[in-house]
Amino acid sequence: MAKNSMYLYGKNSVCERLITNPESIKTIYLQDTFNASHIVNLIRSKDVSTRKMREKDLYKIKRADRLQGIIAEVVRFKYTEFDTLTSPNNSSRPTLIFLDDIKDPHNLGSIIRIAACTGGFAVVIPRHSSCEVNDTVMHVASGGENYTPVAMVSNTLNALSNAKQQGYWIAGTVVDDGDSIQTTSLPFPLALVLGSEGSGIKPAIQKHLDLSITLDMKGAKLSLNVAMAAAVFCYEINKQKQSSK
Repeated sequence: MAKNSMYLYGKNSVCERLITNPESIKTIYLQDTFNASHIVNLIRSKDVSTRKMREKDLYKIKRADRLQGIIAEVVRFKYTEFDTLTSPNNSSRPTLIFLDDIKDPHNLGSIIRIAACTGGFAVVIPRHSSCEVNDTVMHVASGGENYTPVAMVSNTLNALSNAKQQGYWIAGTVVDDGDSIQTTSLPFPLALVLGSEGSGIKPAIQKHLDLSITLDMKGAKLSLNVAMAAAVFCYEINKQKQSSK
């Protein structure tokens, strides 16, 4: 694979790319028994180059679970410039989801998908000590990367400071001793910081928080996976954002 290429795989991921950004697709590789007519028709309508091959040859291109008989070679993922997200000239400034030390591509992909489904969010990841948007992330996102801006920043603390200067409030998620997300009136525009499941938000970042919020756990005293928690936070944030208009 060329350095400027990535592989999308699975029906949903490739289908959404065909719908939203077919120009980014270089070639689609199809298993010779592939018979999803809606995708085949999309490929034809977008005039995308295709190659058919046996299943074993498909796995030589990309070794992964759940190829579902289709792989698309696409241009490398393009990150959004962070400053364009927070700029006052951006009339629809999104709620920002800062990810602190999230290394699992499945979590990152799930969070991007959640952000796409709920709408009005952008994801911010650090350049170091974090998973980048790779093939696995895009597969798990199931097309969400086409709808959710993702920015990569060199320094999370500087990015948080810049967001504050542009009027953003910074909320950090904690397991204990935070204000309940269900009863806290959230300020907007808002940046939400999600920490790693093991150590949470780094102390240096905690100093930049305007408020700490948590999820009330009425049942067993277990913590949610970071992506599961992100889904609850995103839906509650959007509910409050709509009611504040």
